[in-house]
Amino acid sequence: MPLIYSPNYYAMSFKNKTVFITGASRGIGKAIALRLAGEGANIVVAAKSVTENPKLGGTIHSAAAEVEAAGGKALAIQCDIREETQIQEAVEKAASHFGGIDILINNASAISLTPTEQTEPKRFDLMHDINVRGTFFMSKACIPYLKQGTNAHILNLSPPINLHPKWLGGHVAYTISKYNMTMIALGLAAELKQYNIAANALWPKTTIATAAVQNLLGGDALMKMSRTTDIIADAAFYILSKPSAECTGNTFIDEEVLANEGITDLEKYAVTPGGKLFQDLFV
Repeated sequence: MPLIYSPNYYAMSFKNKTVFITGASRGIGKAIALRLAGEGANIVVAAKSVTENPKLGGTIHSAAAEVEAAGGKALAIQCDIREETQIQEAVEKAASHFGGIDILINNASAISLTPTEQTEPKRFDLMHDINVRGTFFMSKACIPYLKQGTNAHILNLSPPINLHPKWLGGHVAYTISKYNMTMIALGLAAELKQYNIAANALWPKTTIATAAVQNLLGGDALMKMSRTTDIIADAAFYILSKPSAECTGNTFIDEEVLANEGITDLEKYAVTPGGKLFQDLFV
């Protein structure tokens, strides 16, 4: 039987905790921000967008306003995680503003599903600068504060490491960048266990209705075969609620997280109720 926690357990988990989320102006990052804001968390909305791109939607300021409306406290910080000076300044500003950092969510990511011959150096560098380097140095900057945090967690939005040729052969540059994010989580889980700081990875079983799916992967057709960002937000909520000393070093799939909470009816997350779902990469 899965261990089912009482509603009160979860309600107490995030009150006045500070959650730093990269790429939080839209999509999955914003969904997690709103979910935790509803539990009373302080949310650091960290992203590059301060003016809205019509194709993408959302800025750090619009996301922060939604966080406040959802019941949390928000701090919007413009931050390009390719620049370590911006990372350090953002983390210090967040910690100073809220009195610390309890949770880091490395959500910001770049994608290009191109074969090797079609992958330009600038595209390769972008994915590795954001997905790998940014995740690593954001984690490094937050560790001193997480050591002082309450039930501290790091959560990377990255997949289980699946070495099947299907995933390695189709888009080498993107695959190795995302697997590196997962290796960072697994490495930090071992490195930081002595401080009771958890580090885990989370990935969806199906495609998620985000701007990346709409604009880069499959347009309206794939959006209709996807789930909403709420499923990732709920899965993140349950992971981050767990004791950090015990729940660490995992590569979670959203469906499995919810199943462990006794939640198996996932129809409410479907963009098209009753419709066919499209399985995501790497699973």
